Amino acid sequence: MVFSSIIFLFLFLPIVLAVYHLLFLPVSLKHKQAEIFRHLANLFLLSVSLIFYFWGETWLIWIVVASTLIDFFCGLLISGAFHKGRVEMLEQGTPRTAMHRAGLIISITSNLLFLAYFKYYNFGIDSFNAMVPEAWRFTDVIHIALPLGISFYTFQSMSYTIDVYRGHVKATRNLIDFACFVTLFPQLVAGPIVRYCDIAYQLVHRNMTSCLFASGATRFVMGLGKKVLIANTVARAADNILALPPDQLTTPQAWVAMICYTIQIYYDFSGYSDMAIGLGRMFGFEFLENFNYPYISRSIQEFWRRWHISLSTWFRDYLYIPLGGSKKSSGRTYLNLVVVFFLCGLWHGANLAYVAWGLYHGFFLVIERIGLRKLIERLPRAVQHLYTLLVVMVGWVIFATESFSQSLVILQSLVGFAPAHESSLILSDWWSRDVIVAILYGAIFSTPIFLYAHTWLQRWAVTNSATIAGYGIFKAVIITLIFLLSSMALASGTHNPFIYFRF
Repeated sequence: MVFSSIIFLFLFLPIVLAVYHLLFLPVSLKHKQAEIFRHLANLFLLSVSLIFYFWGETWLIWIVVASTLIDFFCGLLISGAFHKGRVEMLEQGTPRTAMHRAGLIISITSNLLFLAYFKYYNFGIDSFNAMVPEAWRFTDVIHIALPLGISFYTFQSMSYTIDVYRGHVKATRNLIDFACFVTLFPQLVAGPIVRYCDIAYQLVHRNMTSCLFASGATRFVMGLGKKVLIANTVARAADNILALPPDQLTTPQAWVAMICYTIQIYYDFSGYSDMAIGLGRMFGFEFLENFNYPYISRSIQEFWRRWHISLSTWFRDYLYIPLGGSKKSSGRTYLNLVVVFFLCGLWHGANLAYVAWGLYHGFFLVIERIGLRKLIERLPRAVQHLYTLLVVMVGWVIFATESFSQSLVILQSLVGFAPAHESSLILSDWWSRDVIVAILYGAIFSTPIFLYAHTWLQRWAVTNSATIAGYGIFKAVIITLIFLLSSMALASGTHNPFIYFRF
């Protein structure tokens, strides 16, 4: 089940919201039994989250359940609950004992084994078979299905035990609250990667307000519009072109495919993140932002501070800094960057194209540190933006294609060396009015121009109560229109892929 589906929008979500808010009502009214109802609300969220995941993955749900149980008990082991009978928050300067280390090792090892087996087993077998003689190849091997969201919830759950070990957070004895954190359906299958330390307080002390719910509903609808009205529209053109045999690609098609995929992947993923953040608010949770207008960046360093923030900060805090970060020699810093982005590419998928994409970004981060960044900063801002956007877009060509030969054909076609001079596709399949409109809106909304306009209108509206009411009505009309258009598009069976479900 995906957020951008009729069954989720008009069946699952309304029922879940209605029951949840009935359970949470005594908490909002500060009833004397409020704590009991808050725990019941968490138990209900856990239950519906497991139903949500079971809907799409059936019995593969045991993986997320097993990962949750292992990390919960490892957190207790690290905190001394089994040894001292009580949970203690470790001091950051206190030496760690064998028991502390054992809890951390069990957690990390089990999570990485789950990830390695279900995500990289097929890749490992295929890579081995490609490198050895036919007589040595594995032929009768099972094909392992990739569970949805495994890359997200294993990182999320694993960060909890690492933070407990580091003394950044106190382990919880409440399995229901912890399982609710791991499986919370708004961010379960595609992030953002939420850390326990960021919502530990909210799990037991959150409150619902009408303003928070309204802002969540608005954010959800905006994300739905980004996904359905922009990402899905350009996806049709991108997918049709990328499905062409390499010898049938033209230069205009290569440029359209690159532009459309650049817009698609941003609006696809940021739209889903917006929906997750909005849903979180509708249930009383505040998740951290995951995107901050990455396409306005002026360097690749800045791009990675704005793109998929929850993943880039995860790698920074749990891998880059422990490796030494930038506090050691320049050579070690460059090596750390390459290692991190090699693993970042591998995290995205068991495919050499993803690894190449990760190393590609790692290369530019290294040469920017060597001196390219200082050179770029001397250039006009427009040139800096153009440099970053071109690097990112070429990277998306590598990311989107299934083989290096296909990537090479597209890159050659971009500079005029296309294998075909006439398109074998019907023009409307890759270049139509709705695609052009989606590209234009995608380009405009990828900048903060409407954020600035919204802020200015809010400040202007404060000066007059009638203006405030009018602005509120105008905003409600726009949100309603986006929801209706998105619902109509979904009901008509529009092309509705989701890129990050693969990861």
